[in-house]
Amino acid sequence: MNRKFYFSFAAALIASSFAACSDNDNNITTNDTPEAALVGQAVGNFSADEWYPGGELGTTDNTGSNAFSDQAPVVDQNKDLFNAFFSGEQMFERNYTETTAPFKGLGPASVRSSCFDCHPQYGHGKWQSQYITSYANGNGYLLVVYHPESEGSNDGPYISEITGMPQTQATSPFLPPIDESGINIKWEQVTAMESGLPMTFPDGERYELIYPEVTIAQTAFNTSPLPTNYAVRLESTIGVIGTGLLDAIPNDSIRAQYKKTASYFKRVGLNVSEYVNPAFWDATINDFAAGAWYSVANGKLAATGKYADNTNATDAKFVKRFTYALTRGTLQDGPGANAIWNITNVSRPDRPYLYTTSAWAKAMSENADVIAKIKANPLSPYYADGTEAGIAEAVRNLLDPSTNQFDNKWHNFTPDQTADQFYNFMVWHRGLAIPRARNLNDKDVQRGKNVFMEIGCASCHRPTWKTGDDNYWKPVVCGNKPLPRYPHQVIHPYSDMIQHKLYMKNDIHGSWCRTTPLWGRGLSRVNTGAEDRLHDCRARNEIEAIMWHAYSKNSHAYSSAVKFYNLSKADRDAVVKFIRSI
Repeated sequence: MNRKFYFSFAAALIASSFAACSDNDNNITTNDTPEAALVGQAVGNFSADEWYPGGELGTTDNTGSNAFSDQAPVVDQNKDLFNAFFSGEQMFERNYTETTAPFKGLGPASVRSSCFDCHPQYGHGKWQSQYITSYANGNGYLLVVYHPESEGSNDGPYISEITGMPQTQATSPFLPPIDESGINIKWEQVTAMESGLPMTFPDGERYELIYPEVTIAQTAFNTSPLPTNYAVRLESTIGVIGTGLLDAIPNDSIRAQYKKTASYFKRVGLNVSEYVNPAFWDATINDFAAGAWYSVANGKLAATGKYADNTNATDAKFVKRFTYALTRGTLQDGPGANAIWNITNVSRPDRPYLYTTSAWAKAMSENADVIAKIKANPLSPYYADGTEAGIAEAVRNLLDPSTNQFDNKWHNFTPDQTADQFYNFMVWHRGLAIPRARNLNDKDVQRGKNVFMEIGCASCHRPTWKTGDDNYWKPVVCGNKPLPRYPHQVIHPYSDMIQHKLYMKNDIHGSWCRTTPLWGRGLSRVNTGAEDRLHDCRARNEIEAIMWHAYSKNSHAYSSAVKFYNLSKADRDAVVKFIRSI
């Protein structure tokens, strides 16, 4: 566990008081006054609250090399939450095993043995030259294996032979659904922009862009049948910091953002469905489509104890806001709550079953080496009657999700992770802070903010939101115990919480991608050792990330990216410095 900095906001208030006594000028645009004396004050073109991107309840004053792992101030205010947070942190950081409590239950197939493997120091995954997960900590790559709609297409449904989170690890005696040695990543260099923009800025400075070509040999799949007609894309994990604050944004606020965005494109005479995903927004009624809503069952909302959807006593509904593809609507049934189960395949009381596929179960039941190893171990839960036929039947029944894995004649499994452990994990995930902004008194940072706004970046990277009552939903398995809450906080994530299309070479699966929040990312290098950006880490720095927005004239951000391209080097550097400061 990392050493924490337990800051109260008293330190910031003392610094603010000192500054207020010595200098009443809120329009400071130089670096003459130390930053510590200005934190919490309006300075230049930054308001006082912009020092605290997560509001007073969600921002840590720690801006050092372990800032991403800090608990939010709201956690410090409650002893029970404080204790649960650090217990939950262990569930994230430790390696899971087959048998060692409390981190037991790994496998029989898994994506990783630890959450930490994918999220280096809680941040974005790092660029990798190979997929081999054991080679480097911070390999946040996940495979997206799908049936392409046409040759070269990045759209199409997932293949069914493997899990949606493709597994490349397995515990003995089983083979992984995909053998990592059969996965090949080839990084290609962009030699010309599809948009026609030169790869040299007008002042002569050159930029480079790279992208991955990923293939998986059919022989790498340990499934029956083997998949056919498939393609592969990479997606890297994003940082987990501050996600509880995004969960606290009200549905109606996100609806207003969709409406504003759709209205703009309609007003300028463009096809709304090209610029606002029609799966989420119905342009004909100017309101959410059914696909925008995420329903969760059998849980209550905080404070009132009532359900979010008063017309249905079993479901609560939230606007989808998590993952690149916007597949989840609440953090408590979102990427973290799912990952602690499907990445490690560790079962829990509300999910007492394995994350596997029928095709893998069938292949394992037909594999002679697997059967032989089980036959040599009478203590194996798959041993059954000890005959090869009996073992094969047990393997298939216990691994196949189409059977009732945890209630059959062969074995009655019990969940590996307890309800209390999962609750602690939820406290940790919802209680992670966002680091304080830095260098807002720097004249270059202030200039960078101006330019960022002037060229239109804030149209998608919306700076400011306000949380609501934060009457969160939580699963019944968490009981009546509270989670961290962030009511009525002014926050600055720099995301519109909407998807857009950039039309990049070998683009993200599904074409649409949520605007990734920028907050805290300027501390990536000091926290994770890297600053790779975009969905597959193809951008090794901010310049490359921005210029990918200009790769195609069809890009929804093309206009802003071209304006960035035409800036002077001083202004480009100022924009980068601003992004690294927020």
